[in-house]
Amino acid sequence: MSTTAAVMGTGSWGTAFAAALADAGTAVTMWGRRADSVAQINAGSNEDYLPGIPLPDGIRATIDPQEALTEADIVVLAVPSQTLRANLADWSLPSRAAVVSLMKGVELGTTKRMSEVIMDVGGVSADRVVVVSGPNLAKEIARKQPAASVVACADPGTADRVAAACHTAYFRPYTNQDVVGTELGGAVKNVVALAVGMAEGMGMGDNTKASIITRGLAETARLGVRLGAEPTTFMGLAGVGDLIATCMSPLSRNRTFGENLGKGMSVAEVIEVTRQTAEGVKSCHSVLDLARNAGVEMPICEAVTSVIVGQRTPEELVDLLMSRTRKHERI
Repeated sequence: MSTTAAVMGTGSWGTAFAAALADAGTAVTMWGRRADSVAQINAGSNEDYLPGIPLPDGIRATIDPQEALTEADIVVLAVPSQTLRANLADWSLPSRAAVVSLMKGVELGTTKRMSEVIMDVGGVSADRVVVVSGPNLAKEIARKQPAASVVACADPGTADRVAAACHTAYFRPYTNQDVVGTELGGAVKNVVALAVGMAEGMGMGDNTKASIITRGLAETARLGVRLGAEPTTFMGLAGVGDLIATCMSPLSRNRTFGENLGKGMSVAEVIEVTRQTAEGVKSCHSVLDLARNAGVEMPICEAVTSVIVGQRTPEELVDLLMSRTRKHERI
C-alpha cells in the first residue's frame, strides 16, 4: 500500500520536499492559500518560488486544506513559523498521521518550538511529531542536487517511516531522536546567518565569517544542552551542516538579508526590495527570549536582535562582539 502525504504550504522548501516525497514514490497533495500558486503546481511547476524547475508526477494541489489532509499518512507543515498556531486552529489533522515540521523558528511570545506548538494546538502526541532539518537549500534539492538531512522523532519507528517516504537518489535522510537539538539548530542558524551576512555586506573576509559561524555554533549548543538536547546533534547535519549552508550560500534568504543590512539598508528597505522577510528577522526575538528564560548567554543573537530593532548598526555589532571580555573557548 502506497504512502500518502499532505504538504501544507507551497513555498520553496515545502515544494522541494514535496518533490522529494513524490520521487520516493509517495503520493502528494499540496495545500496552498493562493489559487494561482495551486494552479501552477497542478500545471507542473511552482514559478513563484522555484521558477524553471519542473515538478515530478505524483503531486497535485488544492486550496481546500481538508481535501489535502483527509486520508494522509504523513502531514508536512511548511508554513511560516509565526503562522503555525493560527493555521493549526483551523485544520483537523488526521488522528494517526505522522506530523512533520519543516519550519525553522521559535514562536514569538510563547518561545515554544514548532514541535511544541504542534502538540499544544494540534493535539498530536510526541511519538507522531517529526522534525526535518539539515543543509537543505530548497532550490538545490528541487534541482536534484545531492543533499542529506535529519529526520528526528521521539519514536524511532515514526522517524523511519518518514525517512523512507522521502528517501531518493539525491535526498538522503538520517534519523535520530533528538527533536530539541534538531529544532534549535534550525532556528538559531538563521540568526547567525544574519550576522554573517552583515559581515559580508561590510566587506569583511572569511576569517570574520568563520569566527561568527563557529561562535554561533557554540551559542546554539549551549542553549540546546541547557534545554535537554544531545551535544552531538550540533556537530551533525542539523547543526554545523545547516549552519554552514545557511551562512555561506547566496541562496540563503537570511544571509542575503544580513548582507543588505551590512551595506547600509534598513530592515524596512530590505523587506521592500526583496518582498520577503527572512525567518531570522522574526525569530531572533523569540530565540533571545528563550535563551534569557533558560539563563543562557547568546551574545551574537543579542547583537543581531539589537540591529534588527534599530538599537545598533552592523558596525557596532562587530565592535560589540570583539570587545567582549576574554574567556576560555569552551565556556
